[in-house]
Amino acid sequence: MLTIDFGRLLTAMVTPFTKDLTVNYNQARKLARHLVQSGSDGLVISGTTGESPTLTRDEKIELFRVIVEEVGGQATVIAGTGGYSTADSITLTQAAEKVGVDGVMLVCPYYNKPSQEGLYEHFKTIAASTNLPVLLYNIPGRTGVNLLPATAARLAQVDNIVALKEAAGSMDQVSELRRVLPDDFTLYSGDDSLTLPMLALGAKGVISVCSHVVGPRIKDMINAFTSGNTTLATQIHLELYPVFKGLFITTNPVPVKAAMNLLGWNAGPPRLPLVEATADEKEKIKSTLAALKLI
Repeated sequence: MLTIDFGRLLTAMVTPFTKDLTVNYNQARKLARHLVQSGSDGLVISGTTGESPTLTRDEKIELFRVIVEEVGGQATVIAGTGGYSTADSITLTQAAEKVGVDGVMLVCPYYNKPSQEGLYEHFKTIAASTNLPVLLYNIPGRTGVNLLPATAARLAQVDNIVALKEAAGSMDQVSELRRVLPDDFTLYSGDDSLTLPMLALGAKGVISVCSHVVGPRIKDMINAFTSGNTTLATQIHLELYPVFKGLFITTNPVPVKAAMNLLGWNAGPPRLPLVEATADEKEKIKSTLAALKLI
C-alpha cells in the first residue's frame, strides 16, 4: 500500500460563486489560503460541499489547478473526482493527476445504486487508472448505497486505495471498519459531530465542513485527543457541538455558505437545485456564530 499522510484536519471546501453563479476562482484562492492558515492540513476540492454535481468538468479542473497553485506544498489538495459513471470518473481523475493534486476522493456512485460487487469494481477500476492515492467516501444518506466494511476491506488491498471518509453515522460500522481494515489504512470522520467518537474508535481525523468557521478549535480538539487529554477533547467537542449541528440545519452546503457570507467571505449563493438559506435559517446560523463570538 502507498503510504501518504493527508493530515488530520481536512476541509471539504465550498466553491465560491459570484452573484451570477459563475465560479469565483479568486475568492476560492483566498479561502483556500485562509483555511490552511487556520489549521487545515489539507483541502478537498469539488466534493459535495463544493457542489460537485453542478460544476462542469472544466470548472472542476480549473478549481483543482488554482488551488494547487495557491496552497500546493503547504497543504494536501485532494480532488473530488468520483461520480456515478466509472468512465467519467476515470477521465476526471486523470485530468486531476495532470494538474498536480495530491490525491483523489471517490464518492460511492449515487442514484444508480450498484451492488457491493459493483462498488468494488467501480473503485478498483478508477484506482487502476491513476498513480494517485485514492480516498473513498461513503455517505449512504446522499448516495443511496452503503459501502460495507467487508467491501472496504477488499478495496484496501488495492495498492493506491489508502483511506476512507466514513459518513454512514453508525459507530458499529466504524468499529467493524477499524477491525477489518489494515492498520495503515486511514479512516476519517465525514461528520463533524462524530469526529470525537470516531477518533476513539481509531479514526485519524476528520474531513470537515465546520472547519470553515472553527478550524483552529477543531484542530485543538484533535490535538487534545491524540495527546491523551480526552477530558479537554470532550470539552471542546461540547463547546463546538452547537456549530456542528447548526451548520447542518438544512442541506449542506447551504448553511456553511450562509455562515461564510455572514463572516464576510463572499461565498455567494448555491447553484440550483439548492437555494439559499431562508431568513429564519440565516438568523439561527447567525445566533450560532454569535454564541461562539465568531461575529
